[in-house]
Amino acid sequence: MLLLLFKLYLLCSRLHTLTEATSKPAARMTFTLRETAMKRFPLLGHHVPAGIVLEKEPNTVISAEQKRLKSFNFQNPHETPVEIHVPWTECNKSDPQQTVKADCSFNIYLVQKMEANKLFLCGTDGKGTACCDMDLSEKTPRCMSSAKIQNIKKSIQGFIIKEGEPAALVESADSNLYVTYSGSKGDVGIHRFGWNRVGPTMHDREQHYVGLVPSRRRDDPFQGKVFGFYKEKNKDPDLYSNMWIPFVTRVCMGDRGGPKNFLQFSWTSQMNARLFCGEPESRRHFSELVDVATVEKEQWEDTRVYALFRNEWGMSAVCVYTIKDIERIFTTSTFKGKVPQPGRSRACVQDSSAIHMDVLSKIKENSEMEEWVWPVNNSGPILFNHHNYTHIYVDDSQNNRSDKHTVLYLSLHKGDIHKVVQKETETFIIAEYQPFHHRHHVLTFLLHPPTMKLYLTSRTELVQLDVGNCAQYGDRCGDCVLSRDPYCGWNGSHCTPHTQDMLQDVSRADHNICVSPGTFQHSQTVSKYLPARDDVTKSIKLPLNSKYFLQCPVSSHQARYTWINLERNTSWSLEDSPGLLLIPRMSPEQEGRYRCVSEERGYTRVLADYTLQLESRAGVKTSTSLLLGLCVTAALIQSLSC
Repeated sequence: MLLLLFKLYLLCSRLHTLTEATSKPAARMTFTLRETAMKRFPLLGHHVPAGIVLEKEPNTVISAEQKRLKSFNFQNPHETPVEIHVPWTECNKSDPQQTVKADCSFNIYLVQKMEANKLFLCGTDGKGTACCDMDLSEKTPRCMSSAKIQNIKKSIQGFIIKEGEPAALVESADSNLYVTYSGSKGDVGIHRFGWNRVGPTMHDREQHYVGLVPSRRRDDPFQGKVFGFYKEKNKDPDLYSNMWIPFVTRVCMGDRGGPKNFLQFSWTSQMNARLFCGEPESRRHFSELVDVATVEKEQWEDTRVYALFRNEWGMSAVCVYTIKDIERIFTTSTFKGKVPQPGRSRACVQDSSAIHMDVLSKIKENSEMEEWVWPVNNSGPILFNHHNYTHIYVDDSQNNRSDKHTVLYLSLHKGDIHKVVQKETETFIIAEYQPFHHRHHVLTFLLHPPTMKLYLTSRTELVQLDVGNCAQYGDRCGDCVLSRDPYCGWNGSHCTPHTQDMLQDVSRADHNICVSPGTFQHSQTVSKYLPARDDVTKSIKLPLNSKYFLQCPVSSHQARYTWINLERNTSWSLEDSPGLLLIPRMSPEQEGRYRCVSEERGYTRVLADYTLQLESRAGVKTSTSLLLGLCVTAALIQSLSC
């Protein structure tokens, strides 16, 4: 029975290995709930949180729930979260006591962080929308409307915000709020609320927005623009046509809409262009836009947009675009069908209500560009594989160092997180974090760079993940360097958060930087045959004819693991059953020294060291067999769960 279970385990493990090798390039390391620091709070209720924002104090997060805000202090995770009531002024009666109306109820659908310690909130009651700002530094925060958002509050009253729609608050003395409306019916597109209410023209296309990117110009403020990213349902009935088409659209912040008799309250500056993400040589392309993340730069044209795509074959990809390249298409391309539109300005105009009627007619008729927007330097995806990614977040804080690298966080459909390092067009999946006990869909995630804490929400939990925990890679310099984690470096004794004076090679993972030229050869030889300084040889006595499994700790999925019997100078590769070596029948021939050795990029380590000895037949064989059976059964279950 034990042998049968082991054979089943080998079969499942082999099938899983083949699947991973052919379709899903695994992360180098996997960190479960047991292997990395994670703190969590339950989110009560049946509604999706509108979002999370980081407070001024580290380890403190505000979650916008349906009716209220909650402040979570991860420094003291056992404390009850602080509830913050949102007193909507729309719910107050006009009597002197300002009593609350009994039937007044707004659900929070939008939360954004403002300057200082203020939050901007919007909620809807199904009939209209209310907005306010709250100063969280006050002992009892009030839901007030400061002077800068008064026009937003007035113009948005008759509009209903949909759950999960992208939004962007552009702060100024007279702030503006940009909100999208997705779907196939209604005013689908970008809406602006503030000093002048402007929205999309009516159309019959199904569009779903995934992100808004404001681009303000310090050199010429009137040329400020907002870029929207969306996918559009393809109307082509051809069987081989893609279901979705990815687009980027652009509107001017100073657009007032058209004159009273034509396109009044509608965009006159809007232009649309298709996005391309793929490899023309291999005829592999990605058409469904899933999410976007923005890396803002000092110069507006250098701002980068990381776009996450999927295709109909279950593959995901990330392509990178610059605002400069997007603007070049809107400035130089002809309109779709190569139709000339003389007199139509590509730049933002001072007074859009004064545009000639002939030009306005052409704007309404056709605003799509002929040329497509390609990734940076006409390159392909920086990452593509068979994983089903759902969200993307980008940390560019490591680019302040001389060895510039960008870190991407990608959520998988089952709730796991991939941490990926990127330099130019090369990427490497550093680790996979498994933050949930069961399968969950990650709704939002946000990084606090100074503390290297990643916060993510599902429908039921808010989790803090320590992505700067460098000790989890190992206690040797080679382990630290092979991680290729730009957050980490070797300080001479530990793998710790990286500074300029530490050892790390993110680009090549060259572990040879850990040893001086005079000691390199000695270190390379000794590490293969001697156990690590903290390893202890474990002596095991087994009954005659008994079965036993030797276990080896598996960390890196890119290493090769081998069992070595020193007395007989034989070895067994662990490609089929990583971490386990079966002793099928204990006998005098099986006695000896067994070591499990890992090898990765020429770096070797002894991970386990056992001495097997034969004991007398008087041993308690029943209990040993039962224990071994349970061990194999657990391994089989783990393999099947993958």
